[in-house]
Amino acid sequence: MTDPTGRFGGPARMRMLEALAAASAPLSVSDLGAAIGVDQPRASRLVQQGVAHGFVRREADPDDARRTRIALTDEGRKIARGMRGERREALNTALAAFTDEERAQLAHLLNKLADNWEQ
Repeated sequence: MTDPTGRFGGPARMRMLEALAAASAPLSVSDLGAAIGVDQPRASRLVQQGVAHGFVRREADPDDARRTRIALTDEGRKIARGMRGERREALNTALAAFTDEERAQLAHLLNKLADNWEQ
């Protein structure tokens, strides 16, 4: 799912919405940048764009008045939820051609990959 205006696409922007949706609490710009793999200036620009589109909001950090935290708006939450639904649907479509045995093999291989992935 994308912004109906077509102005908020892009992988980093989508990762931002997903990271905020997955977070248990609002994130600082620095934490958000680390979560999506961008530097602080880029994260700041993404947040600015998200605010302009009404998908995220800034709120005061209760522990440090000099900092702000970033949270999803209701609209941003809808978009993040829609993206997950679209991916789930695409995955189900792709896996429809797999046998049960092939699905089990794929799961095994993905787990092996994840276990050996260097961070």
